[in-house]
Amino acid sequence: MERRTFLRGAVIGSSAAAFGGTLMHGAAYAAPAQPGAGPYGALGAADANGIQLPAGFSSRVIARSSQTVSGTSYTWHSAPDGGACFADGTGWIYVSNSEINPSGGASAVKFNSSGTITGAYRILSNTRQNCAGGKTPWNTWLSCEEVSLGYVYETDPYGVNAAVQRPAMGRFKHEAAAADPVRQVIYLTEDETSGCFYRFIPTTWGNPSSGTLQVLKAGTATSGSFTWANVPDPDGSPTTTRTQVSGSKKFNGGEGCHYANDTVWFTTKGDNRVWQLNLANSTYELAYDDSLVPGGAAPLTGVDNVTGSSYGDLYVAEDGGNMEICVITPDDVVAPFLRITGQSSSEITGPAFSPAGNRLYFSSQRGTSGSSSAGVTYEVTGPFRT
Repeated sequence: MERRTFLRGAVIGSSAAAFGGTLMHGAAYAAPAQPGAGPYGALGAADANGIQLPAGFSSRVIARSSQTVSGTSYTWHSAPDGGACFADGTGWIYVSNSEINPSGGASAVKFNSSGTITGAYRILSNTRQNCAGGKTPWNTWLSCEEVSLGYVYETDPYGVNAAVQRPAMGRFKHEAAAADPVRQVIYLTEDETSGCFYRFIPTTWGNPSSGTLQVLKAGTATSGSFTWANVPDPDGSPTTTRTQVSGSKKFNGGEGCHYANDTVWFTTKGDNRVWQLNLANSTYELAYDDSLVPGGAAPLTGVDNVTGSSYGDLYVAEDGGNMEICVITPDDVVAPFLRITGQSSSEITGPAFSPAGNRLYFSSQRGTSGSSSAGVTYEVTGPFRT
């Protein structure tokens, strides 16, 4: 389904109220709509896992940090972060990064066709603060280090092949990656207050061992046209990648990234925005900006990891805020899809859909105690739009 620009005549839903209006240009706002303006309706009371969901949805705990995954002997990692799902015969696999430094890495949980856990294992070890990443069309997981001069590691979700460091993708404070099979490039975000947005062009599509790293160039406005320029030294030393190209556009804390239908969306936590690159005509614009919602009633705050559904909905996880995953629909509605209660010292990470699109996985990175060793990974099932 083709997406349109979010928030053009949008409805902004929240548990308290929803507002109509054109946020992009600060136009007048319509009278508040009714609560629960999202496609799934209002959130219900918290379930046994402390999660508020719309009617028809349910949650279960998949894994807890420092504890063995149910039915396996594998101990789940601390600080679960970015994740993705991969088809595995009639079942599937969910991979999850570990945002601790040192030791980081990533793990995987394996499910059969009925959703029963059949295994869990490590797919990446001895790395640093693996935050987000991205799934490739050739079914590998790009795990990104969120440290200065961090690397991207290409990992095997199936646990067969050893992980491989990919320095050609640049050394900087990586956050997320999103593959574009049409242009055969991989987009990359940078978690710096003056970070850049990059794309990596592999020499051979399907093999990111070599290629060209480019940075987005544009003006200082929140919309306009953009171009790409080669980064002279992807190694980032002694000059950081974000300062090598004059005119590279700066973004305040790049976070999640998602590609679909000639469009790439990414979030910036420093200014709580969702950006949209329209790749067919090389233009960019704001897709969401909480500062333009009146009365401090923005439904989405602390933007972080992001994923998309086959229907075309975008799901944005909050780092803090009120611990929600919000949905942004093709019809320009922004509303809470779920809320985790009792975990205000945590953040939501790693949203990803199963191959069939009827199960959503995500984690609370630090759980109820606020400790990285207390993370919880969840699954939500229900009537998702597909």
